[in-house]
Amino acid sequence: MPRQLTLVMAQLNLLVGDIQGNTSRIIETAMQAQRAYAADIVVFPELSLTGYPPEDLLLRPSLKLRIDKALQRIVDAQLDVALVLGYPLLEDGRLYNAAAMIRGGRVLAVYRKQCLPNYQVFDERRYFTAGSEAAIVDFDGVRIAVTICEDMWEEAPTRQAAQAGAHLLININASPYHRDKLLERMDLLSQRARLANCPIIYTNLVGGQDELVFDGSSMAFSAQGECLRRAPAFTEGLYPLSLREQDGAWQLEEGEQAALASTEEGLYQALVLGVRDYVRKNGFKGVVLGLSGGIDSALTLAVAVDALGKDSVKAVMMPFSYTSQLSLDLAREQAQTLDVDYSVIPISDAYAAFEHALADEFRGLPVDVTEQNIQARCRGILLMAISNKTGRLVLTTGNKSEVAVGYCTLYGDMAGGFDVLKDVSKTLVYRLCAYRNQLPDGPVIPEQVITRAPTAELAPGQVDQDNLPPYEVLDAILERYIEQDASAEQIIGEGYDEAVVRRVLRLVDINEYKRRQSPVGVRLTRRGFGRDRRYPITSGWEIGE
Repeated sequence: MPRQLTLVMAQLNLLVGDIQGNTSRIIETAMQAQRAYAADIVVFPELSLTGYPPEDLLLRPSLKLRIDKALQRIVDAQLDVALVLGYPLLEDGRLYNAAAMIRGGRVLAVYRKQCLPNYQVFDERRYFTAGSEAAIVDFDGVRIAVTICEDMWEEAPTRQAAQAGAHLLININASPYHRDKLLERMDLLSQRARLANCPIIYTNLVGGQDELVFDGSSMAFSAQGECLRRAPAFTEGLYPLSLREQDGAWQLEEGEQAALASTEEGLYQALVLGVRDYVRKNGFKGVVLGLSGGIDSALTLAVAVDALGKDSVKAVMMPFSYTSQLSLDLAREQAQTLDVDYSVIPISDAYAAFEHALADEFRGLPVDVTEQNIQARCRGILLMAISNKTGRLVLTTGNKSEVAVGYCTLYGDMAGGFDVLKDVSKTLVYRLCAYRNQLPDGPVIPEQVITRAPTAELAPGQVDQDNLPPYEVLDAILERYIEQDASAEQIIGEGYDEAVVRRVLRLVDINEYKRRQSPVGVRLTRRGFGRDRRYPITSGWEIGE
């Protein structure tokens, strides 16, 4: 009779820093996998004891004490199933990003991550020392190698495992989502499986952690580079695999594969999960946002309701004399469609009070953008007051295009705790609204919200294009400058107007001080504003080549 092992990919949503709670979840999940699937091995994500990324929690003096206690709990549990899990290992004064295989009351092997990413959102070299050796476990006749995340993106650890005679390679991950990341991973895993000439099991973390979202999408590949199993994205779960010996080789049996999402579906799901986990993991009672009748706040409201449920969402329309009847009607229509708590609080009296208080200071000076910013700040004060009184988190509604060029007001529409659209360009906002309206319970965003000209309504007859180039042009320039690091000359060389390019790039550079004070938001692209774009506020860098 052919020999067989059952392995389970445990795609979990863990809480950074909650070592005790994460340990309990690992033990409970292992027991569940054993009961449900008669699992021989359960594979957990990278740094599963601490969650990812633990950042400077790794520098806390009590880290080793807490990790040692957690590992001892797992060993003492004497589980009937083996575990592969990640944790920080402090050894001889050096900290390693490690993985252990634990069976019953014994640690069978420990692997130390060899390739430490230090780009984009990663800064593992700040904390960890790189390992150098393979870890091979003879598990009932199956030679199993373990690697960790970035080790898969370099060839050397895979070659090392293959040379050590691995029959199966297990790679544990905390790989954050960005647009089209899944396709990159699939191509990479196919290459590495062929390089190793053995099957690969890839288990990934799921969940939101500050600006990062981890999509899961755990997978298994054959030695021939064929995807045999793919777990759903953005969802916790246990996903079993059968490893059989056939003709002297160990092979994975094909299993269920979750459908590949469209670009818009993946981005929207990432926003929903990012909002849900930020609100719930930080203990907020719900959210509140300003609903203006415009497209950005409309998409933000839809995401919030999908993430948290209508009972946890409050929307507030805060009209002024420049607010059109159309905006009032559209905001009310969407609030009613989504059945959220909705209030209308005019800001005229608040604005008049500020105007009166500043009368002497402003005497003899012309009306300018200052008065527009006061309107935005009146709204920010109201939303923050509601937040303080009710325990709801304020969601801001600025998109990436606006945040990039500073088309937003500090302590006004930037006042809040989480910017849902911070990494969503204006043109992508339109695509996501169209996607959301096509879902079975849609449309939830009024069509006129999508088709009307974008406007902040801070001045009579104002529209965004009075101050900005068309969004199709603006977003194309911003993508090249922010995500691709293209210079002004390179962008101009692609046919964009020189004056427009230089003005846009100048706006991006001089508004770094605003972004440094802006709320965190979900990262969706290769380079969002946050962990992976760190530019100086004070700078003499000249725009050009």
